[in-house]
Amino acid sequence: MDNVKEEKQNSSLADAARDRYKAGQAALKKLLSPVQPIIYGAQFLALLSSVLAVAPYVALVAMGNALFDGDVVHVRKIAQWLITAFLGQLFLYFLALLTTHLADAKLVGINRRKIVDRISQAPLAWFSQTTSGKVRKAVEDDTLTLHTLTAHAPVERIAAIVTPLSLLVYAFILDWRLGLLSITTVPIYLAIQAYSMKDMGTKTAEMDDLLAKVSATAVEFTEGISVVKAFGTVGKAHARYRDAAFRFADFYYEWVKPLLRFSAISESVIAVPVILIINVGGGVLLINAGKVTVAEVIATTLIALIIPGTIQTVGMMMWAYQLAGNAARRLDDVMNIPLVKEGTTELVTDKRDLKVAFHDVSFAYDSTHPVLHNFNATLEPGTVTALIGPSGSGKSTAATMLARFQDPDSGQVTIDGIDIRELTFASLYRTVAFVLQDPYLLRTSIRDNIRLSKPDASDELIWQAAEAAHIAEDIRALPAGLDTIVSDETFLSGGQQQRISIARAIVADPVILILDEATAATDPDCEAEIQAALTKLVADKTVLVIAHKPESVKGADQVIELDPVKEATNV
Repeated sequence: MDNVKEEKQNSSLADAARDRYKAGQAALKKLLSPVQPIIYGAQFLALLSSVLAVAPYVALVAMGNALFDGDVVHVRKIAQWLITAFLGQLFLYFLALLTTHLADAKLVGINRRKIVDRISQAPLAWFSQTTSGKVRKAVEDDTLTLHTLTAHAPVERIAAIVTPLSLLVYAFILDWRLGLLSITTVPIYLAIQAYSMKDMGTKTAEMDDLLAKVSATAVEFTEGISVVKAFGTVGKAHARYRDAAFRFADFYYEWVKPLLRFSAISESVIAVPVILIINVGGGVLLINAGKVTVAEVIATTLIALIIPGTIQTVGMMMWAYQLAGNAARRLDDVMNIPLVKEGTTELVTDKRDLKVAFHDVSFAYDSTHPVLHNFNATLEPGTVTALIGPSGSGKSTAATMLARFQDPDSGQVTIDGIDIRELTFASLYRTVAFVLQDPYLLRTSIRDNIRLSKPDASDELIWQAAEAAHIAEDIRALPAGLDTIVSDETFLSGGQQQRISIARAIVADPVILILDEATAATDPDCEAEIQAALTKLVADKTVLVIAHKPESVKGADQVIELDPVKEATNV
């Protein structure tokens, strides 16, 4: 029974990997379409270059025969013709590669503009659901994979196919028996390779997915290592990375182990000694029989030595296309994330008594993770509303929905009776601001971080906000003050970063404020200062608090308890 279950599971995984491979090839074709005509032009140049590759062998035979005949004048003419043909071949190959590199530069620009444009319009919740490792692999590694495919593979593939075919045709033109000798072991090599490489596309897709998980879990672990060590959970935290690495290692070992045996056998068939014995031995017999010349045997023997290498290059190109298919699929996923469409309505900027309402809001991250169902709530102007409930009940989802981190699947969120999806982003974020549990500062000056919502804010206003946020003295203590650039070397504590983000919200002066327990990740000494800063921040504002601790509920005008996938209840 267990064996049957395991076979079904393996079959299901293989089918899924096969589907991913097909989807990857389709995505690759789609991504390359803007530059495909340019690539075709480069491949034509590579085709001409590959045909000219026969010239040295033609010259070799002609020169050998001329030397045996003692025709020195003819030898010089052949040498001149050979140099001209060789330079022409190099020029055409250089021109082909230049063309594909220009196509690659164009494609990189198109893809990066698409990625930036798509990410800039993505729901804010997408950035928390998508790990930085996956994003990095798509934007950096996968773009590099496409570079190899676009800038090099088209030309190298044509050269690897046309060059040996042209040489083989010439070998048969010289003598059909020499032509057969030059490819005697190739069919055996191809048969072994074909057998060993079956389902290669599916296996490559599966390998690439497992490797992507290793990359993602590695980034997750390293980025959170400080918190992990502080709370003594190193073993638990690195378990996901370790398991992902072991799964990849087990899969790769089981896949590659038989391939190595087949590879060793196939490589021995086209080994240089084997090729020399067959071609030189057979060639000597034909020379003795007066059927061919020494120069012809030398030329076809050299051709026989080149053909296996070009076939291996074709195999590597096929591998590159399979990897590129997976890269294209991930890039296509990034370029097709759902967009948050901007509305056209502007809120009255000087109106402060704005009512917020949630009307039958339902939301699910996917079919297996429903979060909110018919959520209704009203936030009266100037009041504080606290959302409480167990993990997974949808507190953060409901609160951040007000800032359009994601849009509801059904129902609507309104401000002053206007569906927030109808508002322009500028109008929405002039009205709604948020201070989240994990503050994020841009790698720019503290001044620019504080005035992020109002780039023209004066230093006087910035210092007032810093004073209100209880961070002014800390900023003055820095060597460059407001001009200090936030970086890994700035050494700002979590509490200092949080108070800078509060100062940013004070400068924004929103009508509606979302607080995701801004003191949750700070030490007790810093918590009092942050709490005092928040007291200044929330004055005369409509506040929605995501409450994780009981003290966060104190002073709230309204407390809403959320249960997982249930309607909210006022208490």
